[in-house]
Amino acid sequence: MAQRSFLSDILRRVAGSRGGERGQQEEAEADILSLCRDLMTDQGEASGLITAQRILELYTKLTPARKTDFFQAICAEFGTDDKALSTAIKLWSSGDVNAARAIHFAAEPRSQGLIRHINRVPGATARLVSMRADLLELIGSSGTLRGLDEDFQHLFSSWFNRGFLEIRRIDWSTPAEVLEKVIAYEAVHEITGWDDLRQRVGDPDRRLFAFFHPAMPTEPLIFVEVALTETIPGAIAPILSSERKRIEPDLAKTAVFYSISNCQKGLRGISFGNFLIKQVVVELQRELPNLTTFVTLSPVPALRKWADKDAKDVENILSETDLASLRAMDKDDIPSPEFAARLAARYLTKAKRPQGTAYDPVAHFHLGNGAVLHKVHTDADLSTRGRDNSWGVMVNYLYDGDQIETHHQAYATERSVAASSEVCALARD
Repeated sequence: MAQRSFLSDILRRVAGSRGGERGQQEEAEADILSLCRDLMTDQGEASGLITAQRILELYTKLTPARKTDFFQAICAEFGTDDKALSTAIKLWSSGDVNAARAIHFAAEPRSQGLIRHINRVPGATARLVSMRADLLELIGSSGTLRGLDEDFQHLFSSWFNRGFLEIRRIDWSTPAEVLEKVIAYEAVHEITGWDDLRQRVGDPDRRLFAFFHPAMPTEPLIFVEVALTETIPGAIAPILSSERKRIEPDLAKTAVFYSISNCQKGLRGISFGNFLIKQVVVELQRELPNLTTFVTLSPVPALRKWADKDAKDVENILSETDLASLRAMDKDDIPSPEFAARLAARYLTKAKRPQGTAYDPVAHFHLGNGAVLHKVHTDADLSTRGRDNSWGVMVNYLYDGDQIETHHQAYATERSVAASSEVCALARD
């Protein structure tokens, strides 16, 4: 009875009962849950598509508060069929694979079926990704929505697996619709306009590759920007500068991954980056066999956040002298290059999350892909963001083809950080 009362209250709120107003839009919004019920029982293909399309149309009219109510109602009404699950469990016995499979299907929340039904509409995949982005924004105010988010993530993991992804090189001839999205989605080093974008995608010593999904052909999922250079760089400004010296691709010995941007908030938790980097290496080696070195020039986004913590891991990692020097610094102070490099080396090789993975998210990503922490650079990113995040420190992660799988396995199983002798010595200094 309590659950029915809770659901009825949600339905009344979704119906637009707030404030006593009940106009045409509110009546339309009241229909969305009814349409969801109809969609789950409709056996007609054409009528089902019409119903799913109407659900998507009505959803776009919901305010954030009404979206929360809608998501909560889906959680409450489209859960597991307890009767079917109970029956499946009773029929199971040890070793009965088919009965175990029946339990698996019976335990699936009906909300997953609802999402699949909606996805039958042409163009619905992108709209469902956007719907999950809304859900992620709203979860903080409603812990009851986490289960629904797990449903989305479970389905998206299948829909967006590597087999469905298409890699494309983006250049100056790419349609403007896509180029505009590259500007908007760049998350590491801001693209300041069309001239800046043109040098990143149009210059002969620059490349930009992105993953796309056939259901979202004009929406990049993730992209990586590559600089072709003669040596391993130690600062970002020379790479981004419009005044830099261009080189012919055939003269380049090094490919530098200097920016990786995830584009779709609704695909958070779905990993593409590891596949993208490996695929880009293959594409570049095919085009430019003279390339011998593949490295990143990466930010250290959580260094200052970690150093500002009054926590045991900081005290255990830093020497008493370094800890005292760190605590004596004012908020706006910049450590000496030697001190900053030592802090970064110790942080990147020793600071861990409770589960044993690297504390720094960028380090976790590249180490998990099998890269080696190759070199630490100070005064490498003098932008406001670079100073605020890491006092300007950047690092190279080296992708050594012969050792990638070994390093990946060591990090995955032992949480072992692969680092060059130079970085290890710096961390010990």
